[in-house]
Amino acid sequence: MVTILPFRALRPTPSLAMQVASRPYDVLNSAEARDVARDNPYSFLHVTKSEIDLAETIDIHSQAVYQKANENLQQFIRQGTLIQEDKPCYYIYQLTMNGRSQTGLVAVSSVEDYHQDRIKKHEFTRPEKEKDRIDHMYTIKAQTGNVFLAMRDVPALNQLMLAAQQEIPLYDFVAEDGIRHCIWVVDQPQQIEAITRLFQEQVPCTYIADGHHRAASAAKVSDALPDSDAARYFLTTIFPASQLAILDYNRVIKDLYGQSATDFITKLETDFTIRPSDSAVRPSQLHEFGMYLEGKWHVLKAKEGTYDTDPIGVLDITILTKRILEKLLGITDQRTDTRIDFVGGIRGLTELEKRVDSGEMKVAFSLYPVSIEQLFAIADSGEVMPPKSTWFEPKLRDGLLTHLL
Repeated sequence: MVTILPFRALRPTPSLAMQVASRPYDVLNSAEARDVARDNPYSFLHVTKSEIDLAETIDIHSQAVYQKANENLQQFIRQGTLIQEDKPCYYIYQLTMNGRSQTGLVAVSSVEDYHQDRIKKHEFTRPEKEKDRIDHMYTIKAQTGNVFLAMRDVPALNQLMLAAQQEIPLYDFVAEDGIRHCIWVVDQPQQIEAITRLFQEQVPCTYIADGHHRAASAAKVSDALPDSDAARYFLTTIFPASQLAILDYNRVIKDLYGQSATDFITKLETDFTIRPSDSAVRPSQLHEFGMYLEGKWHVLKAKEGTYDTDPIGVLDITILTKRILEKLLGITDQRTDTRIDFVGGIRGLTELEKRVDSGEMKVAFSLYPVSIEQLFAIADSGEVMPPKSTWFEPKLRDGLLTHLL
């Protein structure tokens, strides 16, 4: 069973919550972050993307950047922009986008559970991305990035979370992108004890949905801070499976590997049935794909017998990888090949058309989203998905709840 604990969050004074809350550090580049935070001295981007307060020519992975993050964090604390909870609490975090809400429990999760695989993974991490978060976390002695965990539903926990939402929220605001953020404090001893006990007795594992690098970095910082009890835990928001929806994560490719469009389609017909479509193709079922090539959409359907039925082999991204990207387009490593790019489903099919019609890319593929049960099955099997297989939206905001080490 897994161990979670309440914690003394560092959080914005309520009147400044909307100004402090910022998009995750890894969805904005430095230029975008500078633009977003230019007229907002309270933006948490001054902590998570602190290069925006230094010369534009600076190496964003230099120690000066991490030191600036620490200076900015301490200034926020001194001026009262951020305050620390006076006792350990759990928090309920609800995000609402396009009329649909998803609600999770904010807690700190055990690094030991991460090492023992009671917090399950489904992606490989990259050392350079880990090092950035390790250096940031170690320098500022805080975890600013929330690890997005999923779990199978526990009805008693769902009821406790619903009960907490009957109180007045600590924060309730609509961000500039139209997403509503509500956070409730769970500070009553009996509620805290009940939640902690439920995880100890009824939750055998949780699953990393988003934040593999943040989790891996937190585990390594814990090893580097053996005298810190707080560092034995890391910041997480845990969502019951019924709350979650995974969006598609699509592909665009720069060329056809020296083939004409006609030859490429002919070769595709070995493994797929193909028919033209008068409109953009958003796949409606497993093993169906959309393809946008030379201004036209096509529906591709994988033929039976062309894919394995194990948890990884049955994934549409695996079929696309093996039967198209590797076999026909010579793309063997999606992490490093510069001929391929990834487009999150939140951007829509028009983004695929735009990238191809501009001449930047030659062909685009739309995919059916991975299900949360598929994610669970892969993590349970000890396998990993191909890179960029899942896209979760909306994103948790940085700065609302921070875990000090």
